[in-house]
Amino acid sequence: MQLELHEISKKHGADDYLYPMSLALVPGAINVLLGTTRAGKTTLMRVMAGLDKPTAGKVLADGVDVTGVPVSKRNLAMVYQQFINYPAFSVYDNMASPLRLRKVPEAQIREKVLALAERLHITPYLERTPGELSGGQQQRTALGRALIKDASLLLLDEPLVNLDYKLREELRRELTELFSSGSTTVVYATTEPLEALQLGGHVAVLHEGRLLQQGPTLDVFNAPNSIEVARTFSDPPINLLPVQIDAQGVAQAEGGLAISLNAEQQAALAGQRSVTLGVRAHSLQLASSVASAPGTLAIPATVDLAEISGSETYVHARRGALSLVAQLSGVHDMEIGSDCTMVCQSAALFIFGADGKLLFAPQSGKGGQ
Repeated sequence: MQLELHEISKKHGADDYLYPMSLALVPGAINVLLGTTRAGKTTLMRVMAGLDKPTAGKVLADGVDVTGVPVSKRNLAMVYQQFINYPAFSVYDNMASPLRLRKVPEAQIREKVLALAERLHITPYLERTPGELSGGQQQRTALGRALIKDASLLLLDEPLVNLDYKLREELRRELTELFSSGSTTVVYATTEPLEALQLGGHVAVLHEGRLLQQGPTLDVFNAPNSIEVARTFSDPPINLLPVQIDAQGVAQAEGGLAISLNAEQQAALAGQRSVTLGVRAHSLQLASSVASAPGTLAIPATVDLAEISGSETYVHARRGALSLVAQLSGVHDMEIGSDCTMVCQSAALFIFGADGKLLFAPQSGKGGQ
């Protein structure tokens, strides 16, 4: 399905839930809505589904205006993060119900239910009712009831949020495979940048009801068009350094930190003197663990916290009013209050203008990813 939104907006009383935006989903692909809580993702999906009518604008499905057409008259399915199942039905009957409404032969229903239940790891629970399931099992049942419809448009509102990490990873891979045929246009809402990257496809970045940027997921990740998009699409948050550019083209940061910019970066400044440099957490390393090289930026700092997370350590440090976080491979036991020096390649720096818009993005492979 080709779904297009033309200058749609949504108000509740005096409150703007969605500001005017236009968005064309890529048909037969995964389209990710990425944004923090209250960014407008669920409201936008409800407008797409026909559950809510936009205050202004039009919704087109395959070129036909379906603005205000109820969800019951559209070929779509939707799964919320709050799972919804028929409490008196077994898991099998919950999954079979959409096909029974279509009068599909029972033999075909059984074949499809059993195959999908196997993929969703709920085969042992087919005869149980939702009240006998864990939260994750109930969510997988709701997901199965939506997937079995083979709808031309599938809306997934953070569908894996209630699952444990391992199952979440497995199901995300399964979903990517399920949708690889291109027969379904998928909209997947998430708050997690890593999930957006893993799903691939295309992404629309939302913030407080506004559409900030859209495009192929890797393109948006590698070249966020503003500080707000870079913040939304970075976890841990992107490190931001306000600087002044001197007459020699050197970026002067707080505390006497001088940052040399290469010729390409200086050319992108377009005469601006007050800019913000950005560096993603994974582009920062400790000086003690890497060899010095030309173009290396060194930032002396004090350790505030070292969070060990599996095979990675997140080191939070400060330099005056500047807060930094580095995402390091391996386990690093660092004492709070100790001195450290964080380093990165100057080529890995993003540059944002005084208006917050992107002036320069690192080339892929030089720290942008």
